[in-house]
Amino acid sequence: MAEMERVETVRDDGRMQTRRSPFDALLAAAAALAPIPAAVVHPCDAPSLQGALEAARAGLIEPILVGPQAKIRRAAESAGLDLAAHRIEDVPHSHAAAAHAITLVRSGIASALVKGALHTDELMAAVVDREHGLRTERRVSHVFALDVPRYPKLLLLTDGALNIAPGLEDKRDIVQNAIDLAHALGIPLPQVAVLSAVETVNPRIASTIDAAALCKMADRGQITGALLEGPLAFDNAVSVAAAAIKEIRSPVAGHADILVVPDLMTGNMLAKQMIYLAGTIAAGIALGARVPIALTSRSDTVRARVVSCALVRLLTNRTAPALP
Repeated sequence: MAEMERVETVRDDGRMQTRRSPFDALLAAAAALAPIPAAVVHPCDAPSLQGALEAARAGLIEPILVGPQAKIRRAAESAGLDLAAHRIEDVPHSHAAAAHAITLVRSGIASALVKGALHTDELMAAVVDREHGLRTERRVSHVFALDVPRYPKLLLLTDGALNIAPGLEDKRDIVQNAIDLAHALGIPLPQVAVLSAVETVNPRIASTIDAAALCKMADRGQITGALLEGPLAFDNAVSVAAAAIKEIRSPVAGHADILVVPDLMTGNMLAKQMIYLAGTIAAGIALGARVPIALTSRSDTVRARVVSCALVRLLTNRTAPALP
């Protein structure tokens, strides 16, 4: 199992406190389950290969390494990794690796996908292919799982990676996908903040209209399993003090489990600002396809890759112990 981490955090009152990383609870919950077979797509560099093997060592997945065998073995040699116990599916290039990984899923051999050293667009094009892919009735979307040092619990952010400018119906699926993930992570009634620049409905700011509509869709049962509030500005979503100053009375304000952003650019920049300026660690998962996909950046750490595999494992189980 991955080593436990302790994180220094700052409360709203400015006092320092030490807490366990919320990722530790996820890793422990996932490690308590049997590992699942997962197709690791084009793991041809050391970080992606090491992440897959560390996830296997943690008991999360049984990796099927899909890619050019010679490149995979060179990456293993450069990182001092032993591939003797692991299956390799030899294909000529990354495009073929994505297609073959989809075939492994469709044939029932693999229960999940793990992105390796290839572009997200290349993998997801194979996933959403209408004839040979893994489409469902749901829109496929991405969720960042964030361990933010200055936030007291796990924070989910969607969608900052796949859907560029989603419409209202797309956002309904994006929100529901994130809620389903939260349930699988042991959060029984996630608190969802639908973000905009302001906390009031403004006809000139389209994201405030969408936020209000999504909240009404939740009232009418079109979105289920969570408390929704919006529009909320970012500060009102994550800071009790900011919400109190602005007299926002909502159980979600200041306590969000899920942040729903207006578009990909907003979500991507917000996540990366937290990662590179605030010491956040981010795991990633794509949902809405026939199987979950551990979807990380090529620059992500090994720990982020292992936690992404834990998210996949918990989602395939659909139940998990409640987070502390």
